[in-house]
Amino acid sequence: MYRTLFVCLACSVLPMTGLAQSEGGISQSLRDTTSSDWIMPRTEHGQPDFQGTWLFGSTTPFQRRKDLGMKQTYTEEEVVELERRMQARLERADVPLDPDRDAPEAGARIGQEANDTFLAHWRKPELVKINGEYRTSVIVDPPSGRLPKREGFKDFTARRKASGLADTDGPEGQPLSGRCIVFGSAVPSLTPIMMNPNLMIVQTEGYVMVMTEMINDARIIRLDDEHFDNGVRNWMGDSIGKWEDDTLVVRSKNFRPEQSSSRSVTLSEDFELEERYTLVGDNEILYAFTFVDPQAYTQAVTGERILYRNSPDDRIYEFACHEGNYSLSGILAGARQLERAEELQQ
Repeated sequence: MYRTLFVCLACSVLPMTGLAQSEGGISQSLRDTTSSDWIMPRTEHGQPDFQGTWLFGSTTPFQRRKDLGMKQTYTEEEVVELERRMQARLERADVPLDPDRDAPEAGARIGQEANDTFLAHWRKPELVKINGEYRTSVIVDPPSGRLPKREGFKDFTARRKASGLADTDGPEGQPLSGRCIVFGSAVPSLTPIMMNPNLMIVQTEGYVMVMTEMINDARIIRLDDEHFDNGVRNWMGDSIGKWEDDTLVVRSKNFRPEQSSSRSVTLSEDFELEERYTLVGDNEILYAFTFVDPQAYTQAVTGERILYRNSPDDRIYEFACHEGNYSLSGILAGARQLERAEELQQ
């Protein structure tokens, strides 16, 4: 498996107690296909055993493409064509670049063609069924498959820019990923990110730890506990969990508003998340989530996808994020140099 050593780069809102709308909090996804003689692995404490490393990437996009409208599933024929295109893209990425090619035209977009595979953009060219369906998005509610953003909402980043702080005025102007603080959504594994979508789960009787490889973000989930009431907001929120039969239900709140991301999930101080982890086989976890944020969204958002167990040979590696360590000072120094040059021209 390829690794990269740097970063590129709800209507009324339901209360948290009403987030799970389907029976048991999740759909029947994959339950009907689980072998009747399958025995769920358990820890020494009798809990379902999620321990190991998992892939949380997906060829199904988090949000549905706008041109698909209300189309929630693909037909078998459409899946064949989509998988053909995926395979063709992988084959194109494997073709060596012509060393004698001309320079790009002025103003042309410069992509990452030369290191596309190195950046771990590779995905197995297959769409996966959930509940017997080839879905067009991870988001299943709203039925549009898209985030129901509330008009006029300004998140932390938008308010910061409105105050006059530009991207290069100081380190605070840069995104969290560029500062090597956290990467991805409020919970890094909430959305199927493109690069290094690997996570490790470790369990004890009273805790579950979920650590994503990028940027080695570890969440400590306390079981059978209450949320802290100390007024402190945390990176990735304050997470507590409980077992509902054999499903791990995790509720998180008190997120830092800085974790709002225009690329994935926009949020405010009121963002709350419920996740449900259910083993449906030795190598698959049905992962379902619902989140609410009355400031950012007009209704709750629900989604589902599958997490796949990685090969025993795969490991979670240290993520040597260089941007915050080296590049950030270069970005700011370059901006100051440009400002001085502009002053000399005046």
